[in-house]
Amino acid sequence: MHLVLHEEEGAGAAGLILGHPLDTVKVRLQTQNVYRGIVDCVIKTYQRESVLGFFKGMSFPICSVAVVNSVLFGTYSNSLLLLSSTSHQDRKAQPPNYGHIFVAGSIAGFVQAYCLAPFDLIKVRLQNQTEPRARPGVAPSHYRGPLHCARTILREEGPRGLFRGAWALVLRDTPSLGLYFLTYEGLSWWLTSDGKERGSATMLVAGGFAGIISWVVATPLDVVKARMQMDGLKQQEYRGLLDCMVSSARQEGPGVFFRGLTLNSARAFPVNAVTFFSYEHLLRFLS
Repeated sequence: MHLVLHEEEGAGAAGLILGHPLDTVKVRLQTQNVYRGIVDCVIKTYQRESVLGFFKGMSFPICSVAVVNSVLFGTYSNSLLLLSSTSHQDRKAQPPNYGHIFVAGSIAGFVQAYCLAPFDLIKVRLQNQTEPRARPGVAPSHYRGPLHCARTILREEGPRGLFRGAWALVLRDTPSLGLYFLTYEGLSWWLTSDGKERGSATMLVAGGFAGIISWVVATPLDVVKARMQMDGLKQQEYRGLLDCMVSSARQEGPGVFFRGLTLNSARAFPVNAVTFFSYEHLLRFLS
């Protein structure tokens, strides 16, 4: 079992390492208006911060990926078991109850968002630091690392500061992760005939498309979340979630809510394909 858990953690970490540079570019496009687009952001980040600039804020997600995935998939599996009263193996022999799947996925999304909020805030704050690496004559970054970031937020903004954007995160993840699991189970059932074991290709394809579809739904609130997480760093601009949405739309138009959609989709397929592949193999090992 320890071997499988290590494989799960390794797969999650590999997905994060591959996807984090895209996530950094996405976060900067959503929260800063100094870039003309994806290519401009990539070029300016590389010129100013080198390749390392794309990996800012990655240490917390890497350290927590196993716990986050355990919370998400554990809550989903147990919620689905309570709702359907059938085991994972038994469910394979019958058409899935899509209502149960959506509710179980939404519960898992809510629980994950609640646990993830402070870590996601720290990640976004670090990703938005555009200063080059510290050297003589150059002003140091506001945050020297994730732990210093957490301590600074607590000192300057209080405990509530660590939960900036938490409601936007909850509203993003609750329905989108319900749709995430719904898409995966529906595609898996459609691609697998006669209740046979799901093949590796089925897991990868269904997982990848589940990731893309969930991010299409999640991206508007992902933009709001990121902006609220950065609010208060220098001065507080928004009075709340609704004010952030109205102000952003008024100043930049409705298209602002789809910033980062291309990057989210490009990152979603490989990362979530690997995630579901690992999840299914873990379930088979434990069955």
